[in-house]
This record gives sequence, C-alpha cells and structure tokens, in this order.
Amino acid sequence: MMKVVGVRFKKAGKIYYFDPDQTGIKKDDYSIVETARGLEFGKVVVGPKDMKQEDLDDIAPLKSVIRIANEEDVKIHEENILKEEKAFSTCTEKIEEHNLNMKLVDVEYTFDNNKVIFYFTADGRVDFRDLVKDLASIFRTRIELRQIGVRDEPKMIGGIGPCGISLCCNTFLGDFDPVSIKMAKDQNLSLNPTKISGLCGRLMCCLRYEHKNYEESIEKLPPVGKKVKTPRGRGIVIATNPLLEIVKVKLKTDADTEEIIPFVLDEIK
Repeated sequence: MMKVVGVRFKKAGKIYYFDPDQTGIKKDDYSIVETARGLEFGKVVVGPKDMKQEDLDDIAPLKSVIRIANEEDVKIHEENILKEEKAFSTCTEKIEEHNLNMKLVDVEYTFDNNKVIFYFTADGRVDFRDLVKDLASIFRTRIELRQIGVRDEPKMIGGIGPCGISLCCNTFLGDFDPVSIKMAKDQNLSLNPTKISGLCGRLMCCLRYEHKNYEESIEKLPPVGKKVKTPRGRGIVIATNPLLEIVKVKLKTDADTEEIIPFVLDEIK
C-alpha cells in the first residue's frame, strides 16, 4: 500500500495522483506539484489515502507534492488566469488574420510560464505553422496548439444540458466513459438523435452512469414474448418498464378478444 493524494488542475478535470511526502497536505488544499509539463498549481480533491501498488503501476514513478501552495503561488496562479484571457483575445485575432478554419476554445499557461497551450477545434487538419510563429514572437515563450474533440469543448467552456442544469462533464465527470445506443434502448428512450444527444452532438454521458440501475432491473423482468401467469390469467409480455418494474401483458378476455394490461413485477410469474 502507498499513501497518495489526488490533484486536479482544472475544474472537473482528470485526477492525478502524487505522493504527499511529509507536507501534511489535506483535501481542499492548493498544491504545487511537478508534472511532465513542469511545475503546476492544483487543488487536492482526494485527501491522503492508501492505494495498492498495482493500481499505481501506470503512474510510475509516482512524483511527490513539492509544497502546499503559499500566498505567492496563489498570486502567480491568479495572474496566469488574467494572462490567459488576454492571450485568448490575441490568438483569436491572429486566427482571423491568417484566415484559418479553426475555433479557439481555451488557453492555458503553465504555472512557471514556460509554455502557453492553445486548445482549438477544427473539422480537419490545420496548417498553423505561421500562427505559431506569430504567437511565439508575441508571448516569447514555448507555444503549443492542441486540437481537441467535440466532447472536450463543452467540458472546458460549460453550458446547460437538455435537463436544465449545468453539464455533467463540466461539473463533476473527470473522464469520458464510452456510451452506446444500446444504453438508450435499454432505458426505453426515443432513438431520435436530437433527444438523446448532448451539446457536443454525441450521446449524453448520463446514459452511461444511469445504465447500471436499468441493467439490474432488466434482469428481474421477463423478456418481451415470454409467456407469464398473471392474476387475470396467462398472457404474453409485450413491453416492460425497467424503472417502475411494470410489465405489460397481452391477455385474451372472455369475449375472445385481446386486452393489454400492466402488472407490477410481483404480480406475475
């Protein structure tokens, strides 16, 4: 077992693990850590806890927290945020000047100002070599332009989902898990793309983390076409509602006609 802390560098970003060493750092503290990009300012979102070595094998070697962020570190971080806003405006102007078919989404300064990263979306490949030269001459530091996917854009800038609340990806989802059309089918949702897609145009993330409950309910329910015994006689299952655990059964009546009646799961065999 190894003691670790989980640090995030962006809101709802991926959690990275570090060795707390002897810093005495705890949850909600701000920290300075060393990453592949250099020194970074982040917030501890997972307090000190023990993790198995096998769960950390893909993070070798585990780097240590350098220190708990002090007032000077916080000031530098706040100054970087202001710089990012100005850099965004400057880069947007240069993109228009070079007539490039790309959309700037976000700008990020590394804590030590050794690099400025510009995140953008585009339909295909973009020749931005001249843009990089211009930006390097303006900011006089290393420049990186990083193309991101359609799901990353709303995660970075936020928005309101079809449900009327803030996007899950922008508030608490650290990673994107695979979402399939089968999940929508299992939840008896309309397969109309406009009904089950988020702002990114892809299937809504909530289909994924609600699906487990539906799977558990579906296992209890008889499949469509199954013959079952009900308080009104024998019939055939024609539809089910996993969330309410309701089974719709087609029965023959005394008048030799057919009738569809819903039953609670406990009422049928």
